[in-house]
Amino acid sequence: MRRTRGAWPEGVRASLPLALPVAAVGMSFGILAAPLLGGLTSILMSAVVWSGTAQFAALSVLISGGGIALAASAALLANTRFLPMGFAIAPSMTGGPLGRLLTGALLADASFVIGHRGGGRFDISALAWAAPVQYVAWIGGTVAGVAGAAAIGDPSRWGLDVFFPVFYLSLLLSELFPEQAPRNTRPIIVAVLAAMITLVLTPIAPPGVPVLVAAAAALIGLPAPRQSVGQANVGDEA
Repeated sequence: MRRTRGAWPEGVRASLPLALPVAAVGMSFGILAAPLLGGLTSILMSAVVWSGTAQFAALSVLISGGGIALAASAALLANTRFLPMGFAIAPSMTGGPLGRLLTGALLADASFVIGHRGGGRFDISALAWAAPVQYVAWIGGTVAGVAGAAAIGDPSRWGLDVFFPVFYLSLLLSELFPEQAPRNTRPIIVAVLAAMITLVLTPIAPPGVPVLVAAAAALIGLPAPRQSVGQANVGDEA
C-alpha cells in the first residue's frame, strides 16, 4: 500500500485518545511489578516488551510463586496473538524484509485497529504512526506507577484495574460494529468463539494458554484466497 503524507498524522491523531487509558494500565503494571521486580527492572520490562498482556501474564506467574522460565513462557504465549495479526497485515505491506520487520515490531493491538480499513486492507503508515503515542504513554505510566507504588497501594482502590479490560473491549467493539461498513457476521462469530474458549480454559490452563488458543479463532476471519483469472478459467473448462 502506498504511503501518503496524510496518513502519517492520521495515525498519531487517532492514537491520542488512547494516551490516558494506556498510561493508566501502565501505571497499574508499575504499581504491581515494582514491589516484586524492582523499579528499574519494571521500567525496562515495559520499554523492551511493550505488551500489557504479556507483562501481566508474566507478573501473574511470578506473584503466584512461579519461576522466571514459566513467567517468560506465559509472556511468549500471550504475544503469539501477533502471529494472526501479522498474517493479516502482510498483504498490505511493501518494501524490503528489514522495513517490514521494523514495521511489524511497531504492531500493537490498538495500532492494528487504527490501521484497519476493512476488507482485509490496512493502512500501514497509520498503523506505524499510531505506535509512538502508545509507547510513550505505556512507559510513562509504568514510571508513574513505580514512583507512586507505595503511596497508591492496591490499584483496585482507585479503579485502575478496570482500565485493562475496558481498553480492550473498546478496541473490540469498534471492529465488530464499524460505523461505515457492510454488515459482516464473521467478526462477531470469531469474537464469541474466542470469548467462549477463554472462559472455558482460564480456570484450568496455565496463564497465556487461553489467549493462545483463543487467538486461533481469528483464523476463521481470514479471507479465502482469491483465484486468478487463469485459474478460474481452467476450473470452468474442467
